[in-house]
Order: sequence, then structure tokens, then C-alpha cells
Amino acid sequence: MSRPRIAILAQDLVWADRLARAVEAAGGEPARAKTTPELDKALVGAGYVIVDLTAHAYDPVAAVERARSAGARVLAVGPHDDVALRKRAFVAGAEKVLAYRKLFEDGPATIGRWLEATAPKTATTQ
Repeated sequence: MSRPRIAILAQDLVWADRLARAVEAAGGEPARAKTTPELDKALVGAGYVIVDLTAHAYDPVAAVERARSAGARVLAVGPHDDVALRKRAFVAGAEKVLAYRKLFEDGPATIGRWLEATAPKTATTQ
């Protein structure tokens, strides 16, 4: 069985690395991106996307919408106290919006449980 490809959209290098290591530990194959054009490339063959909601190099809510419209399942991560941003990510199509702390403390197990849910169709870009 092949490892699921998971696009990771995160501008911050340290956080992107932390997410990629959690994805690998959960059995996934990370595809990193830090801009919208890089996300489009990472989406090819990816059925899952993790979006960091606090970047300035891209619109995170639009990135969630873009990933969902490509058929990917989306997990978003951001600050626990920005309720408005978290709600916007849900409305845009994120199935989960987790606090940074949750993925920092329990990343591989959390991502593993997310992957175990019904698998998506492989996403493609338009």
C-alpha cells in the first residue's frame, strides 16, 4: 500500500518542517509548499492538505477553498484564540481546524487519525 501524499502549505520553515515530520511519522508522504503556486504543484496527486492559517505569503482561507475544490481533504492549523479565522477556515471547507499546540504535542497521532477517516479522491489542479 502506498503512502498518502499530503500537501503542507506553511510559510514558516520551522513549522513546515514540524508538520512534515508529523506527516511522515503518521505514514504520509509530505509535499511542502509556501506559496499558492507551490500549493498548486503540491496538490497534484495529493488527497490531503494541511494549511497553516497565519501566513502572509498566501491567503490561508482561499488556500483551504482551493484545496477543497481540487477534491482534497483539508486540515487547518492556527492559533487557538483566533475564533473568527478558525470559523472562516471551516466555512471554506476545512474539516478540522486545530490549534498549533495540538499538532505540536500530538501531531503524528492526530494526523494518523485524520488519515484513517474515509480517504478522498486524489486531488488534481485545474
